[in-house]
Amino acid sequence: MTTISIGERLIGDGQPCLIIAEAGINHQGDIAIARQLIDVAAEAHADVVKFQKRTISRILTAAGLNAPYDHRNSFGKTYGEHKRALELDKETYYELKTYASAKGLLFMASAWDEESVDFLQELGVPAHKVASADLTNLPLLTYMAQTGKPIFLSTGMSELAEVDQAMETLRAHTDQIVILQCTSTYPSDFDQINLRVIPAYRARYQTLVGYSGHEKGIAIPVGAVALGACVVERHFTLDRTMKGGDHAASLEPIGLQKMVRDIRALEEAMGDGVKRIYEAERPIRHKLAKSVVTAVPIPPHTPITRAMLTTKGPGNGISAARLESLLGLATAHLVPADTVLQESDIAW
Repeated sequence: MTTISIGERLIGDGQPCLIIAEAGINHQGDIAIARQLIDVAAEAHADVVKFQKRTISRILTAAGLNAPYDHRNSFGKTYGEHKRALELDKETYYELKTYASAKGLLFMASAWDEESVDFLQELGVPAHKVASADLTNLPLLTYMAQTGKPIFLSTGMSELAEVDQAMETLRAHTDQIVILQCTSTYPSDFDQINLRVIPAYRARYQTLVGYSGHEKGIAIPVGAVALGACVVERHFTLDRTMKGGDHAASLEPIGLQKMVRDIRALEEAMGDGVKRIYEAERPIRHKLAKSVVTAVPIPPHTPITRAMLTTKGPGNGISAARLESLLGLATAHLVPADTVLQESDIAW
C-alpha cells in the first residue's frame, strides 16, 4: 500500500510524516504529569501522543513479578510493584484521550497483551502498535491484526528472519502495516541505529516504513525521513533527569519541538526532484553568473577568435557556456574591451 489512513490522517507516499510523541511510561503513574506530556506534544505540533497499556498479570510470570527491583529508577521493591505503579487505570485513559483530542492530537497506546488490545479497541484508538518486545509474540500479533486497525510494528532486538515471520503473521490478516526500524537500547549508540534498514525494509516488504528511536539528540529522525520514513516515533519527557528507565533516552520539550520543526523543514526542502531556477535565484544569478566578455576591443565585422574573449560577471549577457560557439562569428559593430557580450553584438 502507498498510503494508510490513521483516523482522518493519511500517511505514506506523498504525505507528511506522521510524528508520534511517545510518552510511554514517562508519566510516572501520575495523571497530572500525563496531561503535561500531552500539552508538550501539542505545543510541539506532533500528530499523535502515545502511551503504553499493560495487563500486569499477563506480561510476566509470578516469579518475574516478584523479582527484586529496588534501585534508583524503580517505583517498587519488586518488578511487579514497579510496573503496577506505572500503569494508568482505564478511567484515566478515557480522560487522557479526551484531553488529547481537545488538543488536536490523535491518541494511541502500545498494547502488551490481548486484554489491553480489547480495551484500546473500546477506547477507539486509530491504530495499534506492536512493541519490539512483542515482535515474536505471534499470537498477540494475530490478535491485533484481526481488529482491522492499521498496525505499527517495531523491530528492535530482532533478527531479519523474525521480522519476516512477524510480517507474514500480520499479512495473513491485514495489509495496513507500517514497519519501524528500531534499536532497543536506551539511549542507542549512533553506530547501532542502522538507518539504511529503512530503504531495505521498503524494498523487501513493499510496505510503508518508519523509525522508532531512543538515541540522543534530534538529528537521526530527520535522516530517517530523508531515507523514506513516513512515521517517526520518539520518546519524550518533561525532564531527562526524572526517575525512571526511559527518561534518559527521551527528548525534553524543546528537543521535541525542534525535531518536529526540522522534520517539517526537511519535507519542504525535499521538493519534487525537478531541477529548476527559482525566481528568487534570478537576481543572484544576474549578479554572480559568468558571461562572455571581450578581452580586447573588437572592430565591427571582425571574426572572433579565442584570444579576443574571456569570461566574467555579471551574468546578464551571453552565457560563458556558449563561448566556443561564438568563435568564427563576426561582430555586428565595434565592441569595446571588457564588455559583456549581448546577442545584438554578434552578426548571426
